[in-house]
Amino acid sequence: MKSNRRTFMLTLAATGAAVTATGSFAQARLDEKDPQAVALSYVADSAKADVKKFPKHDSAQLCNGCALWQSKPTDAQGNCALFAGKQVNAKGWCSAWARKV
Repeated sequence: MKSNRRTFMLTLAATGAAVTATGSFAQARLDEKDPQAVALSYVADSAKADVKKFPKHDSAQLCNGCALWQSKPTDAQGNCALFAGKQVNAKGWCSAWARKV
């Protein structure tokens, strides 16, 4: 059986597209122990934020109400500009929280 360049290129393109599509939908959930999450004091539940360390924290400050939130406000998990490739909890919080305007 002869394999030609065109068949090879089509197969390669299809495989690349499948890998890219799969990777874009399968984002891991951000772990609170992730080094970047620790540096920004991220918690998956805003009510568990360290109020001694962050006295201005308000329980109404949630990830889905932050200017860095990149998903729909109604999504339970979403993308944050600070944690590329990982999803944060909509009801989470971190020290970089900024009111969405």
